[in-house]
Parts: sequence; structure tokens; C-alpha cells
Amino acid sequence: MRTTLTLDEDVAADVKAEARRSGKPFKAVVNELLRAALHLRRKPRAVPPFTVRARQLGVRSGLDYDRIAELMEHVEGPLQR
Repeated sequence: MRTTLTLDEDVAADVKAEARRSGKPFKAVVNELLRAALHLRRKPRAVPPFTVRARQLGVRSGLDYDRIAELMEHVEGPLQR
């Protein structure tokens, strides 16, 4: 397909330099670069999995963890129900 494309001067200079370096025609370099850029945009980015790191919270002195109702009242107040 034949089309007209207007490139910024810095982009055109970089493409010309790549064409000289690789020995490929300007048109071939433009097509390769566009394919590579379009391929990158289609790829989903790898997102690292969310991890939770467990740690010891310790036990506060003076609280009896075997009596849940009393503990809840102490933490949330008498109107917690």
C-alpha cells in the first residue's frame, strides 16, 4: 500500500541512520519499526502477582483471647452488637 507519511525531523534522522546501519531500505526499516511498536502495544503487560506477607502481631498483655465477647467489647465498646 502506498501512502504519504510525515515524520518529525528527529524521527526521520533516526530511521535514516538505522537504514544506513542495517543496509536495509528506508521503507523496510519504517515497516519493521511500526510492526515492532504495534506488537508491543498489543502485548498485555506482565503484572506481578499480589502477595500478602504474614507477620506476627503478638499478643497484648491483659487481654484474654479465649473470651471473644469480652475482647470485642474491649476493642469496639459496649455497643458493638
